[in-house]
Amino acid sequence: MSDAATAARRELDRLLEADAFALPGDFLDRVEAFVRLLLDANGRHNLTRIVDPGPVARLHLLDALSALPMLDAEAPEHALDLGSGGGVPGIVLALARPDVAWTLVDSARKKADAMRGFIEALDLSNVAVVAERAETLGHDAAHRERYDLVTARACASLPTLVEYALPLTRVGGTVLAWKGAIGGEELRAGRAAAARLGAQLGVLPTGVAALGDHQFVVGRKVAATPGRYPRRPGEPTRRPLG
Repeated sequence: MSDAATAARRELDRLLEADAFALPGDFLDRVEAFVRLLLDANGRHNLTRIVDPGPVARLHLLDALSALPMLDAEAPEHALDLGSGGGVPGIVLALARPDVAWTLVDSARKKADAMRGFIEALDLSNVAVVAERAETLGHDAAHRERYDLVTARACASLPTLVEYALPLTRVGGTVLAWKGAIGGEELRAGRAAAARLGAQLGVLPTGVAALGDHQFVVGRKVAATPGRYPRRPGEPTRRPLG
């Protein structure tokens, strides 16, 4: 796996020649170490289906980094990543922006434990991990409407995602969701759901040619989320708003 991590680093370095993001001087070294940890753990925990160096560089690393212009514009102090899985995009963004305090959330305890191991090995002092369902966390006073930025990648359909994310986002904060080509019905339902939860949605391209039709859905939270949301665990998936 070491060779694969090094090859992914080299491919990312090549891709970054076309899309030059401002990154810490040690970023490539540290992200290579992260990829090595992820791939080594993957055989035990099934954290990702993307394991070849080229796709790892493009679909994990570059895809995560494509959010940096929006993240920098928001300048969050506290950010939360939903459905973090093996640590993408959360750990990648935490390495890229060590001044942001990140909370990574995954309901699968084995994935949360794996991320804790990565964080310890990488000595990431700006990252915490929570093993909990978003529906439960959204009613926890320590987390409800506490975050400047909530991110989610490959997490859920848009109406379900906004019910997970917006209760955790402070008024004036932002939800940032990675999406591929999004259908008109999903976007319509997502906007309707977001309006009920206190936000307005827009769609923006990544601006990164190597990512094809990948884009972002951006939710601006303009009002408090009604206290009855999120609904009980499983309900946002079974009966999406919108």
